[in-house]
Amino acid sequence: MLMKITNCKLRKSTQKKLLEYFILEMTARSAADLLSIQPNTAALFYRKIREVIFYNLEKDTQLMFNGIIHIDNNEYLNKCIKEENNFSNKEVIFYIIKHEKKVYTKMNLPHNHSPFITNKIIKINPDSMITTESLHHRKFIDISKLHQERNDSTNKTKEFKKNHFNGIENFWTHTKRILNKYNGIDRNSFQFYLKECEFRFNYGTYKQQLKTLTYWTGI
Repeated sequence: MLMKITNCKLRKSTQKKLLEYFILEMTARSAADLLSIQPNTAALFYRKIREVIFYNLEKDTQLMFNGIIHIDNNEYLNKCIKEENNFSNKEVIFYIIKHEKKVYTKMNLPHNHSPFITNKIIKINPDSMITTESLHHRKFIDISKLHQERNDSTNKTKEFKKNHFNGIENFWTHTKRILNKYNGIDRNSFQFYLKECEFRFNYGTYKQQLKTLTYWTGI
């Protein structure tokens, strides 16, 4: 079952153009200006695209790992706390997991925000986590304040770790480049922007991404 964009009042040609501009990383405001539509209309359409991406990546992740990912990081967190005296003042925003040739992300949320129902939980030790100073009273996440904490506790060879973490570093650099365009991101919407970055990293060229999103959205 696909989650498609439906009940949209925009002309199909305008929807296709907005999808192309989204793939090319054009802001919603710039896309609206080129298409002579309201900026809020373009922003809403971009949000719907991100929701479709989130839905499909959650589905693909559960199929890949055969269940809902649960981060099993007690040993990892204890190691970080011992190494950094001020680690207790930090908040984990999300985790990064590299599996085969793809990189997956998992938000640090109190509940599983998944569109699918399954009873199977898969415990996974993350490859790294992205942290910031405590955000308990902050509505927006400042990308410039995020930091990566690597997990070197796996019993793998140095060569494996080098190649493994190179992929994660590439993803983190790619993610920061995309998200730095925004002047802070509402933490309630952050998971959708994060999945957009995951999609862009894992799904090939602009042309391949456009083909995939055209199918997912039904445009």
